[in-house]
Amino acid sequence: MKYEEFGKRIIELVGGKDNVQAVVHCMTRLRFTLKNRDLADAEAIKAMDNVIDVVSNKVSFQIIIGTEVAEIHPEILQLLGMESEVKEEKKQNIVKRILDLVSETLTPILSVMMCAGLISGILSLLTVSGIISSESSTFMIFDSIRTSMFYFLPLFIAASASKRLGVPMYLGMLLATTLLSTTINGVEGLDLFGIALPTITYSSSFIPVLLGLWFMGIVYKYVQKIMPKSLDYFFTPLLTIIITLPITLLLFGPIGTWISDGLGYVFQFIGDTFGSWLVVTIYAACQPFLIMMGAGNFIIPIVVNSYATLGYDAMFTPAWIISDLAVAGAMLGYFLRAKDAKQKQFFGTLSFSAFMGITEPAVFGAFVKYRRPFFAVMIGGGIGGLIAGLLSVKGYTMTTLFGLLTFIGNNDYNNLYFMIAALIVGFVVAAIAGYVLWIPKSEQEEVKTEVKITESGLNKVRLTTPVLGESIPLADVKDKAFSTGALGKGIAIKPEDGLVKAPIAGEVVSLFPTNHAIGIKTEDGIEVLIHIGIDTVELQGEHFTPLVKQGDVVNVNDPLIEVDFAQVKAKGYDPTVIMVITNTQDYLEVVPNMTNANELVTVVL
Repeated sequence: MKYEEFGKRIIELVGGKDNVQAVVHCMTRLRFTLKNRDLADAEAIKAMDNVIDVVSNKVSFQIIIGTEVAEIHPEILQLLGMESEVKEEKKQNIVKRILDLVSETLTPILSVMMCAGLISGILSLLTVSGIISSESSTFMIFDSIRTSMFYFLPLFIAASASKRLGVPMYLGMLLATTLLSTTINGVEGLDLFGIALPTITYSSSFIPVLLGLWFMGIVYKYVQKIMPKSLDYFFTPLLTIIITLPITLLLFGPIGTWISDGLGYVFQFIGDTFGSWLVVTIYAACQPFLIMMGAGNFIIPIVVNSYATLGYDAMFTPAWIISDLAVAGAMLGYFLRAKDAKQKQFFGTLSFSAFMGITEPAVFGAFVKYRRPFFAVMIGGGIGGLIAGLLSVKGYTMTTLFGLLTFIGNNDYNNLYFMIAALIVGFVVAAIAGYVLWIPKSEQEEVKTEVKITESGLNKVRLTTPVLGESIPLADVKDKAFSTGALGKGIAIKPEDGLVKAPIAGEVVSLFPTNHAIGIKTEDGIEVLIHIGIDTVELQGEHFTPLVKQGDVVNVNDPLIEVDFAQVKAKGYDPTVIMVITNTQDYLEVVPNMTNANELVTVVL
């Protein structure tokens, strides 16, 4: 076992084998479900070699490692004596559970998809250089790796998702291969028990087989319960497949096709109405925020569906590569501006890591701490994404920067040239923005000495409590983005009342669609964020009633949002209300006051 000692140490520091209920992984992190979170020593884990950071939230205890997590995960399972079908706690809502299932099903096969994409890029290079012909047998043999990957996608899905859904893997693969058989896949005029079947092409798709596997898991468990042990070996699989296949053909095949086509129509509508350039621009600018929130994988099913139905992806594939390179550029700008040797080494390492496609070290190591790099990436990534979007750049397979040649596609060299141009612009602009936005330590000290003085001394602005309740330090909040001060200084309140009020006069500049967060900006430029509860975005606005709208001007103590905190707590969410000054760095000091609700936070100008 290559990572045996590392795995043993991780298990020890999360509280031992007996404290682990489940452990799964995504692209870069291990996600533990622990019986007692207090037994885990997060600081000791952070200090380990190969560990980038630790993120602890309501759903899971996450250890961010990097792409080698795919090798580490099975070894940790072996050390724990667990099988890979172990599951996380089901505290999240149904939409979150579905997205997690799809993401965790597709993540293990991404490396294989990228492998197929890199082979396609190599073949493009060889044909361009004249070494082999696209009509030769050699080309067709190696190109079959790419075509087979997507044609047999349902089979890969079955192997990846079966255990997660409680299905024996080979039984799940039997369902997938049956759907791909020449007697069913794309065949017209079929009927089952006299019921006409729609013509459905199951190859290069994943939603129908995933729905079928979900149903198969339910059937398998039920049949296993009623089947005598002496007959279980033969007749449980038999009855399961006999029940599942007809339901899949009659119900889940059409539903899966409608969902798949629906996703295609949605993004086609966006492209036709607003232009796909808008999606590319926004995602290339905002990807680091999604990574920080643990939501970076939500696009995977959309991208896979685009490749399966259209043969290309004109939105997210170009955007994520541009964004990764913009992160590298921003960190390069910080590297060039930094004077301290340790800072230069730090930012240089983060820039190289992002260039290689691993941006988590930069996001959690620098972006969360300094915040300004987010703006550098938004500027550079946004401009690069805008160029790619306006020039209609298409990704023909899932890949990284090193699979750039796959953008040639079907001899579409302009597509490659446009992508290279977008990458260069995104990288260079982000580097310049990072260089400009950086404030060296000496200059920070100079800025802090420029204090406004009035006749009564320092110029101060006072914020009252946004909700009645017990005040607690921000450090005690169970959300790393707030407790570390990464989003600004402030205070938190354990609410005793359901009415959230304005702590200061100003304009409502933002109201999150789920109504769990609201932003106010004063005439003096103070930016106040009120965040209601931890992870309450998952409630999708339920139990939150907005009393104002974006653009409204409010006075102190004006009602903003009414919240049913009893229901929020009943759903298992922490109701803590958090108030921070998001532009803390613009002021001399932000001082929380734990004892006076009429002066809960003081901003010293």
